[in-house]
Amino acid sequence: MFDARPVAYVIGLLTACLGASMLIPMALDLWAGNGHWAAFAESAVITAGVGVFVALATSNGVGNRLTIQQTFLLTTGVWLALPIFGALPMYIGATEASYVDAFFESMSGLTTTGATVFTELEDLPMGLKLWRSMLQWFGGIGIIVVAMVFLPELRVGGMQIFRSESFDTMGKVLPRAVQIAAQIAYFYIGLTIACGVAYALVGMSAFEAINHALTTMSTGGFSTSDASFGAFQGAPEYVASFFMILASLPFVRYVQLLSGSAKPLLRDSQLRAYLVAIFLVTILLTLFRLYALGDSVSVGFREGLFNVVSIISGTGYASVDYQLWGSFAVALFFFLGLVGGCAGSTACSVKIFRYQLLFASIKSQIRRIHTPHGIFQPRYEGKPVSEDVISSVMSFFVLFLVSMGVLSVLLGMTGLDFITSVSGAASALANIGPGLGDEIGPAGNFSGLNDTAKWLLAGSMLIGRLELLAVYAIFTVRFWRA
Repeated sequence: MFDARPVAYVIGLLTACLGASMLIPMALDLWAGNGHWAAFAESAVITAGVGVFVALATSNGVGNRLTIQQTFLLTTGVWLALPIFGALPMYIGATEASYVDAFFESMSGLTTTGATVFTELEDLPMGLKLWRSMLQWFGGIGIIVVAMVFLPELRVGGMQIFRSESFDTMGKVLPRAVQIAAQIAYFYIGLTIACGVAYALVGMSAFEAINHALTTMSTGGFSTSDASFGAFQGAPEYVASFFMILASLPFVRYVQLLSGSAKPLLRDSQLRAYLVAIFLVTILLTLFRLYALGDSVSVGFREGLFNVVSIISGTGYASVDYQLWGSFAVALFFFLGLVGGCAGSTACSVKIFRYQLLFASIKSQIRRIHTPHGIFQPRYEGKPVSEDVISSVMSFFVLFLVSMGVLSVLLGMTGLDFITSVSGAASALANIGPGLGDEIGPAGNFSGLNDTAKWLLAGSMLIGRLELLAVYAIFTVRFWRA
């Protein structure tokens, strides 16, 4: 019989921690002298109370081992439970947000999607601005742990290829996850502090620097201004680009670097491919703006680099409305968002390593056609790739495209136009943030969408953040019979 107690225990503990963290923005609102602190106080009591009750009620079922079934349910359960409670300060408070809007914002935060339904961000209480940023920061470190500990063991989307990189965790998931999270935290916190200091040095206020450091290192993209990074053009764009790149590199390499081994970082093929892709696309876009639009090299390179890094990493900041650059730029950014950063980072979307494995498989198939009797096996970083990894990657691509198609149709059925439906579906599943069009493009937001569309998009953010199969698996009959 399936035992849900270990799953509920972990979810309860994390929910209690989330409730305790609400005291930080509450204290900020108290210091600022606005009444929104009461919403955080009430939300903290509810969230922490429920979390502690669930943890105490299920503590008698805790062990050091999690079954595959329990691990699947835990991974999805955490990313569903935390947004439910993370939405409370926005719903209870003075924002006049409906619960669907509050849940959408909370899910967008914890999945580091960055799509927002809030307008006039400058007028929001300071505590609520900080809470949105904190949700993304929590989601950033959370997804790194999930990508390093759980997904390789669950064999989701080819992630099993990183099992040796993510340490031996099978049968010891809970204690090992804590150890890995502690190692990751050194770099994550250190880079966040460095990012905040850098922002302050280039002209941001202390509050703006803190918020943007939290959402940059999580590649989340929430900002304190409706103009996003359009309010901080110039040197802050270079700072943001640098730290977004660092955040979208494999954090396991930082852990290895901390232990004194730099070779894995230098030899990582997905890391090299990711950096080369950023460089080539930035140069291409700069040249396009130089010759087709007449922009200067300095402005073209700076804005091109920033927006390319923002979209490919899934951060979702926007310093300009790149839709005004023409159809070439629009198409380029749409497909760029479907590439993604490196596995084991805070970045989202498909991930660069899956494209490497896809091309390796295509190359092997072409060689088999030329030489039918030859034996050719796809290779990754010089090593043969097993058939189950290739099959898992192919399944991911097919499922991603099918999911995007179905979601686009469902969004269209709610009354959204074609561009909004397709780009919204891609944005949610790939956790990019902005879509295309006047409504949800880089100069807009998701506030004008109907409630049904918001629920669909919020659910899709969860599915996309957990690599699709980790969520879909729990809806099969075979999963519950296992």
